[in-house]
Amino acid sequence: MGKVAAKLTVMPNDPEVDLDELQERLENSLPEGAKINGFERDDVAFGLVALQPTVIVPDDAGGTEAVEEAFSGVDGVESVTVENVGRL
Repeated sequence: MGKVAAKLTVMPNDPEVDLDELQERLENSLPEGAKINGFERDDVAFGLVALQPTVIVPDDAGGTEAVEEAFSGVDGVESVTVENVGRL
């Protein structure tokens, strides 16, 4: 079974959210078999900054869904979207 790299955009629910703490909570929420291969930050607007983790997951049924669901349940997260997916 191969692996897939997915770049996600995680939008905080408030510009005042501590991005370092949010990043740590996202890392701790990862489902088994998934790992984060780095974070980028994207200035959105009005002081809001989105986190853009690149996540490595096994290439099986469901793909990034488990990661998206886990990230959506993290305190401080407004939304999670997949920006790009590719096989490794």
